[in-house]
Amino acid sequence: MTKKTDKVLMDRLASAARSGDISRRSFMHFAAAAGMTASAATGLWGTSAAAQPSRGGTFRWGVHDGNSSDTHDPGTYVTRQMIFLAHTHRSYLTLIEPDNSLGPDVATSWEATPDAKEWTFELNPDASFHSGKPVTAQDVIDSLNHHRGDASTSAAKALLTDVTDIKADGENAVVISLARGNADLPWLMTDYHFAICPSNGDGTIDWKSGDGCGPYKIESGEFGIQWALSRHDGWHGEGAYFDKVEMLILNDPNARQTALVTGDVNCVSLIELKTLALLERNPDIKVDNIPSGGAITMPMHCDTAPFDDVNVRNALKLAMNRDEIIEKISFGAATKGNDFHLSPVQPYWPEDIPQREYDPDQAKSLLKKAGQEGLSVNMSVADSVYTGAVDMCVLYAEQAKAAGININVVREPNDGYYSDVWLKKPFSAVSWGARPTPDVMFTLAYKDDAAWNESRWQNERFNELLLQAKGELDDSLRAEMYREMCVLMRDDGGTIIPFFNNWVYARGKGVERGEDVAASWSCDGARAASRWWFST
Repeated sequence: MTKKTDKVLMDRLASAARSGDISRRSFMHFAAAAGMTASAATGLWGTSAAAQPSRGGTFRWGVHDGNSSDTHDPGTYVTRQMIFLAHTHRSYLTLIEPDNSLGPDVATSWEATPDAKEWTFELNPDASFHSGKPVTAQDVIDSLNHHRGDASTSAAKALLTDVTDIKADGENAVVISLARGNADLPWLMTDYHFAICPSNGDGTIDWKSGDGCGPYKIESGEFGIQWALSRHDGWHGEGAYFDKVEMLILNDPNARQTALVTGDVNCVSLIELKTLALLERNPDIKVDNIPSGGAITMPMHCDTAPFDDVNVRNALKLAMNRDEIIEKISFGAATKGNDFHLSPVQPYWPEDIPQREYDPDQAKSLLKKAGQEGLSVNMSVADSVYTGAVDMCVLYAEQAKAAGININVVREPNDGYYSDVWLKKPFSAVSWGARPTPDVMFTLAYKDDAAWNESRWQNERFNELLLQAKGELDDSLRAEMYREMCVLMRDDGGTIIPFFNNWVYARGKGVERGEDVAASWSCDGARAASRWWFST
């Protein structure tokens, strides 16, 4: 007997798919229950759920972590305001797609020599700056060179130390030569510092004007306050469905959440996890809870007493109850860290390294060995670091008391935290976005001479392995190297990693997105403004 399809149920499912109120898994389950074959259900999902993007409207985006001291200089990008704005008004050679694969941006294709020491990037001939000027190979060369050389103060300088030359191959191709092979170079080009800016014609770039070749152009704005942007008619990529974008800096979590609930903004980049369950019950709000490689770190300056003693560093790591922190601060929206900067959602994650657990007795023993019994330290943190960041540090301080450690939590101002506190105070809490490969993360934050070596850690073996792994094309050998590097970070490094935080953000009524969202940054890899749209 043939099972009949329940047409009423299927109509309801199709409607739910179009509005984004049902996942693909649930859709397929109920479609089968309604009598539809798997192939037919897949086809219906494709036409119903993959809602056709519509153009129009003003997207109001409430963003956390913005300072008045932020700038348009790509070499200084660090706060969420700078990162989100950059992905909205500027472009990169490559980008991370919603399914977390590598995709084209200003570069349409790329290829390497067999030893991965020379890469050629073909450029999109349709790419143009908001000023109307076409994007040329010289713009790309000068934009990358902005982060190179002795005079460069860019935070991303360490990522390009192996680059020996960047030259044009005609108007629409760029050749990057390396001292040693790097299989990850196209991924590295997605780093948010490597925005393409107009060349000044003298080897420098015009970053001060805010001109870019991204999906939206800046009409007006002020760092730490708000930005108004409009669609760039010369945008070379897909998307940019909204007519206008308004980015509002809302550092206060209550103000940010209230703005979403009242409809004053269409999306917020970070929600208070303590109210997650309440928001999920609101029919006008959709919460995205995305596992990521983003991490909360607690760097200790390894060249500053008492953190210059590895026993003290490991004692502080053992004095943390990560399970309790995840339960009470992250409300489960996180993955436990193990004091090496690689998460389970990233490639080469070494799952066999034993997890460090809370052990105050062992911490006491290490402090005694270091002659630091009754240790007392200050720890800096700000509300903007992470939702519940101050509470997290206070809870950690309570846990550490069992090891005889006194942690004095210093609540710093949100404004200027990353310019005045991070990299300067010897013990602090920091929020990192995900990086696409271990090489990028390790080079940026753990290499001996990296500008963002936040713990000032120096380990000769780690740096030796970093160079070897960069050009290793044998995947299994590369994995072994990364595993050893992770062990070094865990047992000798100066960084505590409590957890890898999920990106938890929310959209208001009528804001639609595709089935997949990038996990590199909050809000679809920081590209919500160009990838999302309003339902009709």
